[in-house]
Amino acid sequence: MCKAIWRGRVAKKANLGYNGKKEQDGGRRGMEHGQAGACFREVDALKAALAARRPFTQGELQRLRDEFLIEYTYNSNAIEGNTLTLRETALVLEGVTIDRKPLKDHLEAVGHRDAFFYVQDLVGQKIPFSESVVKQIHALVLMDRPRDRGIYRRIPVRIAGAYHTPPEPLLVPEQMERLIAAFAQDEARHPIEKAALFHLEFEGIHPFVDGNGRTGRLILNLMLMQAGYPPVNVKYADRQRYYAAFDAYFQHRQATPMLAILREQLEETLRRLNDML
Repeated sequence: MCKAIWRGRVAKKANLGYNGKKEQDGGRRGMEHGQAGACFREVDALKAALAARRPFTQGELQRLRDEFLIEYTYNSNAIEGNTLTLRETALVLEGVTIDRKPLKDHLEAVGHRDAFFYVQDLVGQKIPFSESVVKQIHALVLMDRPRDRGIYRRIPVRIAGAYHTPPEPLLVPEQMERLIAAFAQDEARHPIEKAALFHLEFEGIHPFVDGNGRTGRLILNLMLMQAGYPPVNVKYADRQRYYAAFDAYFQHRQATPMLAILREQLEETLRRLNDML
């Protein structure tokens, strides 16, 4: 269990937190050095076991990617209110128009697909994470809103039903710059914890007027894939637990629920991949 290894107090020497502020007692909690390995030991063991097996063929990889992309696009968009079913999402990605479904829903599916292809290219080409990457992912996601694509919001926003209120628009560029810099400098933290903390803070900033959830989950997978892990697919059926993980972080200063979601998803995926070989 990850819960048992979270520290109650941070060291007296303040650390630069992922929110760009100095951590103090009661601030966002991180794991003590080396303890994240215990939390993700099973994930890393499964990852190593997969690497030791025969590689998937190109055809096998393509089939797995295609299946994942359909389910991932369906779930990530459904969490944000898209009305396409899983089957309809698959058809739209094949170029079929669904009767009596909004054009917006079609564009969201295509945009999410293109953004995931871009993420795959970033991983394959080993392109480092940056602010321009964030904006390009968002620009692809927001295919239906050309005037807002890749542009930080200029108006205040609220997240319906959430405990946390995102910062005022004037603070967004600075907070995003600090968040990305903190991520780049945080070399000691376990990559899964690092990706989870970035995801929590990114959604807290809510830098864009729309598309933050889809963009944030794509960035999360970019970070996991760059670290050698498979992408995760947060299910629409699990959305309440996913929302609760953000409230736990911003209300109770605990990242444990989000870490648990990622750990469970990664273990499930890696076990399934190992069983195929």
